[in-house]
Amino acid sequence: MTWLKHFQRNKRRYEIAFITLLLFSDALLLASSHIMESQRSEMEPSFELWEPFVWQFSSAILVAILLPLLVYLIDSPLSSWSKIKRTFLIYLAASLLFSVLHVIGMVAIRKLIYATQGLSYDFGSPMFEFIYEYRKDVFTFISIIVMVHSYRFISSRILGEAEMINEGEEPQARTPDRLLVKKLGKEFIVKLSDVDWLEASGNYVNLYVNQRIYPTRQTMSTLIKIISQHGFCRTHRSYAVNLDAVESIAPLHSGSSDITLKNGKVVQLSRRYHEELRQRLR
Repeated sequence: MTWLKHFQRNKRRYEIAFITLLLFSDALLLASSHIMESQRSEMEPSFELWEPFVWQFSSAILVAILLPLLVYLIDSPLSSWSKIKRTFLIYLAASLLFSVLHVIGMVAIRKLIYATQGLSYDFGSPMFEFIYEYRKDVFTFISIIVMVHSYRFISSRILGEAEMINEGEEPQARTPDRLLVKKLGKEFIVKLSDVDWLEASGNYVNLYVNQRIYPTRQTMSTLIKIISQHGFCRTHRSYAVNLDAVESIAPLHSGSSDITLKNGKVVQLSRRYHEELRQRLR
């Protein structure tokens, strides 16, 4: 389960690494294709063999640099599909900024590399070239958004994703005691009482159930408010435990403590949550 835990903790990094790999693979393909097309013609190529690689990889490098910012935008509260008009306008403005930064950085890299070869890189008419580049950048911008959401959907289906089950006509009046877990196209029920501990992971909370990990798309604060009545208590900004799963608590010199669960897992108890846990265990 070590690899799975590492994946859960570093989902965003894996997303960025995967898309970056696609960007550089595409740059290599386009550059080599440009050279091969020129060699197929009978005319002498109007460029040096290294130039297509500079053109393509300068673009890929800038997109890779801007990629983390775009992923953060996707994860931010500003990207709420419940407010589609606002989100569309934010994405439109972001695509313009994305293109401006991409073009400026890309041209700067090209000019620098050309200068090292004793040459001058001519970008052309700034307005015309920006419109030309913006058309491509919008496609790249949308493609990245689609890839991120597709990647998350596929990974959630493979690894499993949990959500609360509400019953009755007034679900807000009830406190759910079960989880609906979706994994590999199947759905099955997990009781909250079977969850040993919880761990915050970005916009998700990982639920640990008998050595299995199920992410749920909620923050720790929101989830604890929902399930605290079922014997769960927060022990740290990143952790919470099922009180029935606690075996012992060992104070540390720092003032915090280590909580040992019945399954052998040790979870940190910070001083901030020590008194709350003590009151809950009485």
